[in-house]
Amino acid sequence: MSLDKADVEKIAHLARLAIDDNDIPEYARDLSNIFDLVEQMNAADTTDISPMAHPLDAVQRLRPDVVKESDQREQFQSIAPKTEAGVYLVPQVIE
Repeated sequence: MSLDKADVEKIAHLARLAIDDNDIPEYARDLSNIFDLVEQMNAADTTDISPMAHPLDAVQRLRPDVVKESDQREQFQSIAPKTEAGVYLVPQVIE
């Protein structure tokens, strides 16, 4: 795919980029090369390939879900300035 000056100017306008007129041919060449690469990638046959969540076939190491601390809510709430029905009361910040 070959881009011309008008295409590059339109892309720059949509992206809200200010580019120098002298740089437009270079941008056109680079963007055309990117679009050519995308076309090559789209041409690859991927019908028998399943999508992957990650390129490495790795398994996440997980630790066992075990409770390691005891419930200390009563102790923590006993030193809080204000509590009610098991929750902390704080000054109102939004009216």
